[in-house]
Amino acid sequence: MSRKCFFSFHYVPDCVRASQVRQIGAIEGNPPALDNDWETVVGGGDAAIKKWIAGQMEGKTCAIVLVGENTANRKWINHEIVQAWDRGLGVVGIRIHGLKNFDGNTASQGGNPFDHVIHGTSQKKLSSIVKCYTPSGSDSKERYAWISKNLEAAVEEAIAIRKAN
Repeated sequence: MSRKCFFSFHYVPDCVRASQVRQIGAIEGNPPALDNDWETVVGGGDAAIKKWIAGQMEGKTCAIVLVGENTANRKWINHEIVQAWDRGLGVVGIRIHGLKNFDGNTASQGGNPFDHVIHGTSQKKLSSIVKCYTPSGSDSKERYAWISKNLEAAVEEAIAIRKAN
């Protein structure tokens, strides 16, 4: 079953890696904002960004946080995680630092973004509830294959975790 998902990621360093994951057919993703559209949204300040994020989450069942080297504890990543959780979406992290960018480079593994968000009811770090997967493989191709094979199951598990919490 193809799920409609919201993708959260640090744009500048990870847009190429994120694009690779978004093209996996098991998941229907939100369309990326074109540079001109995004400049318009950002130009409207925080309220415009929050409104845009809320609109992008409409009709989605899961938020997939694509975790790169510098994703953890970014203002808008944290906001997207909180909004997804508060809307009842499944939330899952997939580390993408091992995928190559346009220059053929991978990155170092970054921190877990769910360590920086507190679960309201339990007051524990969301990382104690939400999973953040590190794809196995010795190179970019193997890690992409892992993501392709496991992404749909990770989304389904995230939705089940959210329903239980």
